[in-house]
Amino acid sequence: MTAAASSVLNPVNGDFEAVDGELRSDMLARRLKRRRQMLALAAASHAVNVVLLFVFLAAGTIDGTIVAAYAGCAFASVLIFLAISESGLTDDWRDHFFAAPYTAVTYALLLAFVYTAPNVAVVFLCALFLVANVIALRTSPREGVGAWSVMTGGLALLYFFVDLPLTLPSGNSLERFGTLLTFSMTIARSMFIGIFSSSLRDALFRRRVELEAAYKRIEELAELDELTGSFNRRCIMRLLDDEIIRAQRSNTPCTAALIDLDWFKRINDNFGHPTGDEVLRTFAITIFANIRSIDKFGRYGGEEFLLVLPDTPHDKAVQMLDRLRAIVEALDWSAFSDGLTVTISGGVATLGPNDTPDTLLARADSALYAAKERGRNRIASA
Repeated sequence: MTAAASSVLNPVNGDFEAVDGELRSDMLARRLKRRRQMLALAAASHAVNVVLLFVFLAAGTIDGTIVAAYAGCAFASVLIFLAISESGLTDDWRDHFFAAPYTAVTYALLLAFVYTAPNVAVVFLCALFLVANVIALRTSPREGVGAWSVMTGGLALLYFFVDLPLTLPSGNSLERFGTLLTFSMTIARSMFIGIFSSSLRDALFRRRVELEAAYKRIEELAELDELTGSFNRRCIMRLLDDEIIRAQRSNTPCTAALIDLDWFKRINDNFGHPTGDEVLRTFAITIFANIRSIDKFGRYGGEEFLLVLPDTPHDKAVQMLDRLRAIVEALDWSAFSDGLTVTISGGVATLGPNDTPDTLLARADSALYAAKERGRNRIASA
């Protein structure tokens, strides 16, 4: 039985097509391990056939040369392909399992012994059935039809053009036992192939679920500011672009607010950077706890943050920002360090007919600057 391991990433190759460095090294190690498993299963299947031949040898159906010849040829083929596998020659092949050439060699070997030992052809014909089962694991419908045609053609040559007495050995009780054992082991190996294939499909499904979760997590991390958990600048700018496009298409209001932590440099200088980091984190948590699910909040740079408010008219946005300002001011910041107080200033701008993201942010920035000029801890609008 030739065995084919399936991929957890790609059902054809088993891995990504091109990787570098350590990833490539890991990929090659996995491929080598799978080829070893495949060849070990093939050797085990050949060993089962050898045991069956020994039963017929004991029954007097065949002589020892058939057993020795089959064992020698079968295990030699496994060793040759193992040497090829260990050499790494097939590492970059699309079919790095070299399933096609190995299957062809196995098929030719079995047909040769059907011809050489027709009185125990049942052993080799059942093995051909197992080869077909394994081929079905890794082929497309077109390739499967091609393999079926070749196998059927080879059998047709034996049946119609060579006068061979292909029979089921049943001349004595040991022969009947050997025939029964042949069918029994064929069924067992067929079931093993099915179970093996099912386990690979399950593993493939689980790995895909894990990869999807990992990719989703990576995307989330790529979009988030590590310190505050808010969107990073790249992401919040993309979200602003999306909301502006949506607002212009649906003719709904959209407001942007730039928020700055007042005197944040002094906080870092007077209370230390660890305290400054805690201030940023607590501020972000506070904002998240007091905005709507449709609102977008991200770190614009340093201690400056951008809040995007979809479907929000200007007056309502100003009220919302002033409420956030009051909430931040009312927090007990002294829990981080005695004497610590934190306030914010904000600039609010609502999307106009001719606004772009740049012009909208420019107006919000001008409003923020005006709030600072008026003494900070206040909200200004443009």
